[in-house]
Amino acid sequence: MPAPSPRLSDPQDLLLGYLDHLRAMIAAKIAAMPEADLRTSLLPSGWSPLELLKHLVHMERRWLRWGFLGEPVPAPHGDKDASGRWHVGPDETAAELIAALHAGGEQTRAIVTGTPLATDSATGGRFPADGQAQPPTLGWILFHVLQEYARHSGHLDIVHELGSGAPHPAG
Repeated sequence: MPAPSPRLSDPQDLLLGYLDHLRAMIAAKIAAMPEADLRTSLLPSGWSPLELLKHLVHMERRWLRWGFLGEPVPAPHGDKDASGRWHVGPDETAAELIAALHAGGEQTRAIVTGTPLATDSATGGRFPADGQAQPPTLGWILFHVLQEYARHSGHLDIVHELGSGAPHPAG
């Protein structure tokens, strides 16, 4: 998916367009990696590309459904094991996680479309209803999710280059 048009000026369209673009880039980077590379870490921090992908699936759900909408979400931190490290089970596949990434993007688009960016998040989900802190706006959440995607897309470029010795073609 190409980047959004440089003629776009609506902030909501720009945020959604770049989220779609980054999701597609990340999916292409993951799909181009051999299976063994997807489950292997080349970094001192120890995460694998598949673990990063699963993190992104859960991250977006945490911020939009559990956070902004205040929905009860089963296992909002299901991307982590008991120690807090990212984790992917041996039966989880890149194809399944890529499909979940795109499904999450469709959910985000459905949540955001027609909702003003200045709308405050609901309380009771990710954000307590204790009145001690003002929940973030939808615009803040979308910008936060966008920077997560951008940062982790770059991480995948580095991992690919460490493994193959060449820049990633989808980078």
